[in-house]
Formats: sequence, structure tokens, C-alpha cells
Amino acid sequence: MAGKGKPAGEAGLKVVGVNRRARHDYHIEEACEAGLVLTGTEVKSLRLGRVSLQDAYAEVNGGEVYLVNCHIAPYAQAHRFNHPPRRRRKLLLNRGEIARLAGRVRERGYTLVPLRVYFKGSWAKVELGLGRGKKVYDRRRDIAEREARRQVERALKGRGRGEEAAGGDRSGCRGRARGRGARWCG
Repeated sequence: MAGKGKPAGEAGLKVVGVNRRARHDYHIEEACEAGLVLTGTEVKSLRLGRVSLQDAYAEVNGGEVYLVNCHIAPYAQAHRFNHPPRRRRKLLLNRGEIARLAGRVRERGYTLVPLRVYFKGSWAKVELGLGRGKKVYDRRRDIAEREARRQVERALKGRGRGEEAAGGDRSGCRGRARGRGARWCG
């Protein structure tokens, strides 16, 4: 049952790590949730938010899915009983899901990328995205669209303050006059 004021799907979620590069480098076509098989010190370190998904990916091997290259920092209080930070971690998925994902990954250009790690109740979960790598021109187009949106938002935000009436274009303005050649604008 969902808590008050929370959407039904997001109740009881505590996100501990997000892969920001995933949506920048891949076209994510679909996402699925998988459980993580962890040791005790890994769980304690995850609860502290000490996880990095930067170069991580998932691979299907022998009918099982593994999370590779995910860095979970060693737990400071565990000293010699700690875990290796970058070990392969098994992911828990249904057999049908594994078969479907394995078929898609065998297609040219598809990769399983972790999007975020979170706790759902007391269980550690990872959200996997099935993505196709973006080309350089795709990334440039995305950046150009993002910049255009920001410029439109700035223009709309500026119109509400009445900048046109107060002096119009402020190009070349440095705010306060300092040094030789500085123009006073304010």
C-alpha cells in the first residue's frame, strides 16, 4: 500500500545511486527492476550511499545476469572482512525476463545499463535499462535542444522582470565598473 502523498510505484523507495551518464550515452528503450545479491558489508555501504554506477553494465552469462564494474566502496567498520569493491554481482530476474533480455542484447548495439540503485523496503534493487548507444551527432543534437530550451526559459523568465523597460539589452555589461574600459550597467 502506498504512503500518503506518494505515487503507488514510488512508495518506500530510497535511491542510493544514479547513473547520470546512462541517458546521455544511450537511447534507453525499456527499463526493468532486478534484485541484487549482496554481502553484509555491501548492504551497509549501500545504505550509506557509497556506490558508483559510472562504468557499470550488466551481462547475460549462462542463463544468469551479472552486474559488472559497479563500485560499492568498502565499509569502514568491517576492516579485514570487507568485500572487493568491483566484484561481479548476480542480479535476480525471472527466467522469462532473462531470456527476453538476452535475445535483445544479442541484437547489434544493445546494452544492459544500470540506471539507478535503490532500496525497496529492505531489499536492494537495481533498475536496468535496455539501451542502444548514441552516436556523436545524436549527443550533439540533444545538447543543442537542451541549450535552446534553456534560452527560451531565460527569455521568458527575463520578460517577467521587465528588463526591456529598464534598459533593454545589457550586452557587454559587467555589473559594476571596475578597471579601465569597464561599462557601468547598474
